[in-house]
Amino acid sequence: MLPRPRADLLPNTLEYETHPLVKTTGFREYDARWLFGPEINLLGIEALGLGLGTLIHEMGHKRIVVGHDYRSYSLSIKQALTLGLLQAGCEVLDIGLAVSPMAYFAQFDLDCPCVAMVTASHNENGWTGVKMGAQRPLTFGPDEMGRLKEIVLEGRGEARPGGSLTHVPGVAERYIEDAADKLNLTRPLVVVAACGNGTAGAFAPKALARMGVAVIVEMDCDLDYNFPRYNPNPEDSIMLRAMSEAVKIHNADLALGFDGDGDRCGVVDDEGEEIFADKIGLILARDLSELHKDATFVVDVKSTGLFATDEVLKKNGAKTVYWKTGHSYIKRKTAELGALAGFEKSGHFFMNPPIGRGYDDGLVAAAAILSMLDRNPGKKLSDLKKALPVAFTSLSMSPHCADEVKYGVVDEIVAEYTAFRDAGGTILGRRIVDLITVNGVRVALEDGSWVLVRASSNKPELVVVVESTRSGDDMRRLFHEEVKPRLARKSQVGKYNQEI
Repeated sequence: MLPRPRADLLPNTLEYETHPLVKTTGFREYDARWLFGPEINLLGIEALGLGLGTLIHEMGHKRIVVGHDYRSYSLSIKQALTLGLLQAGCEVLDIGLAVSPMAYFAQFDLDCPCVAMVTASHNENGWTGVKMGAQRPLTFGPDEMGRLKEIVLEGRGEARPGGSLTHVPGVAERYIEDAADKLNLTRPLVVVAACGNGTAGAFAPKALARMGVAVIVEMDCDLDYNFPRYNPNPEDSIMLRAMSEAVKIHNADLALGFDGDGDRCGVVDDEGEEIFADKIGLILARDLSELHKDATFVVDVKSTGLFATDEVLKKNGAKTVYWKTGHSYIKRKTAELGALAGFEKSGHFFMNPPIGRGYDDGLVAAAAILSMLDRNPGKKLSDLKKALPVAFTSLSMSPHCADEVKYGVVDEIVAEYTAFRDAGGTILGRRIVDLITVNGVRVALEDGSWVLVRASSNKPELVVVVESTRSGDDMRRLFHEEVKPRLARKSQVGKYNQEI
């Protein structure tokens, strides 16, 4: 058996080579993320696999799909994880290089209850992690992650006989066919496929071709784990600008951008304007609610307030529920409510039957967007966007805040806004009419504008979003005159990744 994991080991030491290193902060709300090297080593990954195998046995399972994303170290990490799973007596089905939704698909394709996808998603190089689930199409939530943390850090992983490893070919081809088989475009579309040199580049162009896209402009689809141009994150302004330029150069109908593990999709329209995923979600909800009357949609607290006021959704009897940010939370709420779809501002789309299987999948989201355009042959994507009510929503902005203190800082901000509201305080002359505190605090103002502060679920950061119903300048004032100064008074809050 492995020694009990420690958190105080340093690389390039004897102990680092003979003991598992596992920092406690890597166990996050619904998946695991560490800096590989200083926060977890290969023996630590093996201990994680042993703990995960022990947990799924507790849950009555032993068969598990594993896959890995395209980074220089991901295969090694998957192999170390597999060693731990085998020690725990698990039957491991290795599908090889994959995007996360391909691993989720494999749970259905191979009739396998559990999944462990080695990926750092859109995080920068140096990060690694595992997305896990044992109840398809759901992934772990706080309860499962808390139990996994307890098993791993306390050395409670249990060795069992019966472990086996099977390498399963053909899953990628079946995944592409499954994502594309509901769509055969009748409208000739020119589409930019932007992959940021991440894992999706191996699969997205093939899937779009299968969907019937007339012309596919491949942008950074060659796999390169150095990410030479930018990090594959379609919520990041650098990638969005590159997508916009490509649309204009190639006179494309739209650009679809996929993140590092292919479970998110970002969109730029025919005019080169980015449409954040919550607005794309609203456009899709309008379209889908015409086909599925009285549908329910779930959106995260970072998403536009227009879902609650949209007249088209009201006409079609649609209901919208705002819920916690995070792919696991929205996925679970969408399943719990039997919602037709869930949308998250970061670009996760959750399509339940008959559109998808309920898990977040960038290609299924792309197919839904292309199907919508096919149903509206006389309209461009920019036309559908312009038909929405006006709201000016910021990028997601993330100031650094250490994992150890970020939730405490957010608790302080919630308390401040609660007291401010109760005292009759106003923000840029507007009353506070509601505080949504299911995930940080979303401060709703009397004109429909709002500001949000929450803790990131997977990085040492806070997340800030603002929306104005008035103007882009007013949106910027909400950030620079309200949220940024308030957070600046907290010494634990550092530099932003981007600002408006």
